[in-house]
Amino acid sequence: MAALLAGLLVLRWLPQLPPIWALCAMALLGLLLLPWRLYWLGLFLLGLCWASVSAQWALDERLNPALDGRTLWLQGQVVGLPEAGQGVVRFQLQDAQSRRAELPGRLRLSWYNGPPVRAGETWRLAVRLKRPHGLVNPQAFDYEAWLLAQRIGATGTVKAGERLSQPAGLGAWRDRLRQRLLATPAHGREGAIAALVVGDGSGLSNADWQVLQNTGTVHLMVISGQHIGLLAGLLYGVVAGLARLGYWPRRWPWLPWACTLALGGALGYGWLAGFQVPVQRACVMVALVLVWRLRFRHLGVWLPLSVAMLLVLLLEPLASLQPGFWLSFAAVAWLILIFAGRLGRWSWWRSLGRAQWAMAVGLLPVLLVLGLPLSASGPVANLVAVPLVGLLVVPLALLGTLLLPVPGLGSGLLWLAGALLELLFAGLGLLSAWLPAWLPSNLPLWWWGLVVLGAFLLLLPPGIPLRSLGLILLLPLFFSAQTRPPQGQAELWMLDVGQGAALLLRTQGHDLLYDAGPRFGDFDTGERIVLPSLRALGVSKLDLMLISHADNDHAGGAPALHQHLPVARVMSGEPARLPTSLQAEPCQPRQWQWDGVKFATWQWDQARDGNQASCVLRVDAGGEVLLLTGDIDTAAERALLASGLPLQTRWLLAPHHGSGTSSSTALLQRVAPEAVLISRGRHNAFGHPAAEVVARYRAQGVRIHDSAVQGAVRIRLGAFEQAQALRDHARFWREK
Repeated sequence: MAALLAGLLVLRWLPQLPPIWALCAMALLGLLLLPWRLYWLGLFLLGLCWASVSAQWALDERLNPALDGRTLWLQGQVVGLPEAGQGVVRFQLQDAQSRRAELPGRLRLSWYNGPPVRAGETWRLAVRLKRPHGLVNPQAFDYEAWLLAQRIGATGTVKAGERLSQPAGLGAWRDRLRQRLLATPAHGREGAIAALVVGDGSGLSNADWQVLQNTGTVHLMVISGQHIGLLAGLLYGVVAGLARLGYWPRRWPWLPWACTLALGGALGYGWLAGFQVPVQRACVMVALVLVWRLRFRHLGVWLPLSVAMLLVLLLEPLASLQPGFWLSFAAVAWLILIFAGRLGRWSWWRSLGRAQWAMAVGLLPVLLVLGLPLSASGPVANLVAVPLVGLLVVPLALLGTLLLPVPGLGSGLLWLAGALLELLFAGLGLLSAWLPAWLPSNLPLWWWGLVVLGAFLLLLPPGIPLRSLGLILLLPLFFSAQTRPPQGQAELWMLDVGQGAALLLRTQGHDLLYDAGPRFGDFDTGERIVLPSLRALGVSKLDLMLISHADNDHAGGAPALHQHLPVARVMSGEPARLPTSLQAEPCQPRQWQWDGVKFATWQWDQARDGNQASCVLRVDAGGEVLLLTGDIDTAAERALLASGLPLQTRWLLAPHHGSGTSSSTALLQRVAPEAVLISRGRHNAFGHPAAEVVARYRAQGVRIHDSAVQGAVRIRLGAFEQAQALRDHARFWREK
């Protein structure tokens, strides 16, 4: 079992999938080894082969490259629960068909300012289709891996459409139930009720999710193994309690009935929640635990966990690409280690406290390797929140939903559940403000190994020798820091923020952010991408946030960054157009030094629009020069050439993302860059970079580093080295 599991799990770290001839050879060799003493190697090869074949099927389901960026009319049925918020509706379309091309089986679409979309409806849509593609940044959410794990073969933006049929099927019933829940008063927590009952978290605000993340309680509002397991345990406990008190009919054996009712409750809850992958995983685990409790307790407590993991991976090998898979199985493993084999019973309050201690310490290494935030307030928050939500709110919400047809009764129970949630969020909000989530810097592999060993030692029973050594082994977690550039050098990160710009400059003791990324409706790249990347790179404060000008693609993320990260100064080419909370200073020609690195700013004083008013930044680290140009056009470029500022550079940020109105021949000849950085979105509506601009760069032999192609790019100024791109770190699900 261990060998087969190892083969299935290796898929997560493959840089590329084996070719078909290698898969055939692995399968044949694996089968030949099964009858011999090396059967474990055969099982490993068979597991790896099956996982690779399944992943290749998912990759083959992706949109044909010839259709990437094209707009097609297609027809399909809406599946799942559409998410609506701030003028955009996001939904999935299944079995879409087009007369002009063959399409993937599942699409994820966005419709800006579109009409309401309901689950179970059939639509005819004009969609601009794209192959799965995500932004790649330091320790950021891997959108491409998530799409592949969901087996979504294309994304797209809806341009127009017409509804062909009314809602039908289970999805339509769940959608109507969600609308009924959202319309039932519950102290403003109707969205949280819907999240707990039908698994739809779109009713929770970004502020709510931030509070949940800061307090380590996100799992409470996402239907997962905890909810399924608590409901099953509650039903099991009711039957066991009645039997112990003598109120259960003697002619009905209580244990089979308890297991059957618990499994039925888990499956019913999973059906209500739409049987998404995490719910399927939870139901499999609950079913195996109940079967083990009924017939196989003599085989040990690790058996159901191992079999559950094996079944989940055999049914869906791509589950290992999702963080929830690792967190759920790791949590159960730590709980088994804590509670199994103990002599005597613990009181309920001691058991609850011990469980939270296990989760806080045991999941540290997993959260670190997954790049997820750590919550210092998590143990305290969960100590109250887990029993409150699991034993009170969820049963009240489910019972209230079941009794909604009874006037006053169902709505009253939902009102009570909402009141409890409102109290919970009020308390979590205080904890969140006091101790927000913390994202430590990347740890070297050997330091991470020490943290794993330290967590294991701390969770061993009292009396084990060297147990207290675990605290010392956890110290790297708190004293780790990113290596800073040496004196006279600087580090540049051009972050991958789509159609916009955000560049981080770090010297030995200072941090500067040039532009803050865009905000698109409810998606703020400043909050979702730039802030996590800065924290992952060890940036705890900004000495200067320089916003070139006030257009959304450069300044949209600035307010969120200013709110969540200490910023000493804000400077901009258009301070009057920025929110007053930023207290931005005007860009004026000035020069300064940080740690031996020279900085200089420039702005055209005769600018007629925001692009021309962009604040230009020149950075000189030991003679290696970088020029950041914002969105200046050819007129501003001429003024820059006449400014007297030393312009010959090694690295140039392409003005206006490579627009045809910029990057003039005169500028390129004078600047003479060795390489150009283009920060832009894939398939952007503006056609950046323009073909003629790219041709001018290539004619001068300039290397091009494009964020849409290479992801985030890192440069060590002053070291005269080549740029490093994160997409060069191969993953089989990422496209070059």
